[in-house]
Amino acid sequence: MGWGRLLTAVALSALLASPVAARTAKTHQATTTAPATTAAAPQQGGLIDINTATAQQLDKLPGIGPKRAQMIIEHRPYKAKDELVERKIIPKSVYNQIQDKIIARQGSARANSGMSGTMSGHKTK
Repeated sequence: MGWGRLLTAVALSALLASPVAARTAKTHQATTTAPATTAAAPQQGGLIDINTATAQQLDKLPGIGPKRAQMIIEHRPYKAKDELVERKIIPKSVYNQIQDKIIARQGSARANSGMSGTMSGHKTK
């Protein structure tokens, strides 16, 4: 009686997992042929979002190495991409090389700001 239940559980698990496995294979094929364009993706239209990109993604930009990538991440969020120069995270010469390759999306900056439940720094009643 125990083996029958075990086999049934294994069969049901395999049946439930098959759509996920098929979807994963399709997603892998799609991402290898074209860049992802979902809202959560750090790249949008080939631009790298400095508010959500990983250190590895930032490191691929010209003039940005591991140390500068880490600095960019540590000083998030950014309201505009030119804040990289204003906050002295990167020099202007490096910014000139990457300005057409980056973006600072506002949705990701607001999500990281921690301002929910307050208005202009004052608690709401």
